[in-house]
Amino acid sequence: MKQYLWDTSEKLRALLCEIVSWDSRTLTEGENDFAYKLRSELLTVPYFAAHANHIELHDAGQGRNAVTALYKHPTATETIVLISHFDTVHTEEYGELEPLAFFPEQLTKKLMEPKYFKDLPESAQIDLKSGKYLFGRGTMDMKMGLALHMQLIEKASNEEWPINLILTAVPDEEVNSAGMRTAVVELVKLREQYGLTYKLFLNSEPSFSQNPTDIKEYIYSGTIGKIMPAALFYGKETHVGEPLKGMTANFIGSYMTQHMEWNPIFRETDLGESTPLPVSLQLRDLKMEYSTQTPYRAAALYNVFLLKRTASEIMELFEQVAVEAMEACNAQYAKICEREQVKGVGTVKVLRYETLLQYANKKLGKEEVAAIKARVIRNDKWDDREKSIRIVDQLMIRCQELAPATVILYAPPYYPAINSSDHPLVKDAIELMKKTAKTFDIEVEQIHYFNGICDLSYVNYSDASREWTAFEKNTPVWGETYSIPFEAMSALQGPVLNVGPFGKDPHQKTERLHVDSAFTEMPVMIETLIKSLI
Repeated sequence: MKQYLWDTSEKLRALLCEIVSWDSRTLTEGENDFAYKLRSELLTVPYFAAHANHIELHDAGQGRNAVTALYKHPTATETIVLISHFDTVHTEEYGELEPLAFFPEQLTKKLMEPKYFKDLPESAQIDLKSGKYLFGRGTMDMKMGLALHMQLIEKASNEEWPINLILTAVPDEEVNSAGMRTAVVELVKLREQYGLTYKLFLNSEPSFSQNPTDIKEYIYSGTIGKIMPAALFYGKETHVGEPLKGMTANFIGSYMTQHMEWNPIFRETDLGESTPLPVSLQLRDLKMEYSTQTPYRAAALYNVFLLKRTASEIMELFEQVAVEAMEACNAQYAKICEREQVKGVGTVKVLRYETLLQYANKKLGKEEVAAIKARVIRNDKWDDREKSIRIVDQLMIRCQELAPATVILYAPPYYPAINSSDHPLVKDAIELMKKTAKTFDIEVEQIHYFNGICDLSYVNYSDASREWTAFEKNTPVWGETYSIPFEAMSALQGPVLNVGPFGKDPHQKTERLHVDSAFTEMPVMIETLIKSLI
């Protein structure tokens, strides 16, 4: 008789607490170590003890690794890819309870003490007193999903289910999805190596409540997309005592942000669901120190969600808004110049990064431009967003004759939207999940686009017109510190589905997981789903 490590609710709960205790906050040593700990844990499963070469670590950069673990049935070709991420956000918000953030049992017990209980929001107090929630960083988002996949692949391999499973656990989902972008290429290689056919890409991100009293559980047949248009504003420097001899970048940037914030031109609606409106994520000047020189360089980042639009379409809209914003800026500036009886420094033009790059290559030479970019890329203190902005900044400093100008670009990350709502397999799977949920007396509803951003964005990609090249051409760090394997993504064709446990308050100190959903209902629902595909 095969030995089971995680076959009961109690064992599954213990497994979750174990992997939560492996602190794997993004961009820490814990995130780097997690893949090795996971491999060691999987090697305790009899199948993987006998097939150790089926567990592979894949370099995702900066010391991080994605993990793939293949259960291969001797005759099956049809394969389910189980996707999860193991990085978590940081924990400062826990305050003096931060040492317990990765120990769910202890934290949940500690929160019952009056000293800490009184500081919890009312909804969290109610859930804590119910005894039906387990608190802690990563319990909901999303180590429970990984634990469910570990339990599933153990059972499938012990019972020799006639289907293949690839557990795919990745780092860096919370920042740039470097782990999933790495895994995509490896999944294509595994398909070719073993002659696999990918039947379903199954993620188990948690089910998000839609309001504080919502206790329904949701299944997601797609995931929302996200892209980040950015802008560098380049004005004309002057002394504060002679303000009209220059133009501040803050003045220029204020018009762009007013035109971008909550602009309905970016709203998309599909299958009755709509994207949130865009907002600015950053607006600041680039002065490194205080002085009485006016700030003449500034930058902004804007968040835009997607359902159907491509990078090319968003750039067209972004340019349209930028032109309108600069027309308003120039009109107001002209009025000020007329009022003050001054000539002014000119009108603000709009340039795409690709246009600036062509101009700089012609003026400075490609070797000099490459050297400028390389110096920025080497700065380890800057992330991909800052490096994108600084590359444009350095090129504009050397091409000041283009000023005043607003240069529009893209900054990482980019998550394409993916949807499989119309796929027959997904339709059948959702009906089966609803039917199975009723045996637990719970209600499950379908949402067409998971609105929390997830790694499913990097599979089942389709763009025959190659409009993603607008992203490549206008992302300054493309091919240096950031890239997306669009070709490999297009090769991973198969429907997507997200079925995961119910929880609340991800990225907050009240992050918590519903224990019945996690340890009783979800194991049955996911096993039922996989067996229905055999």
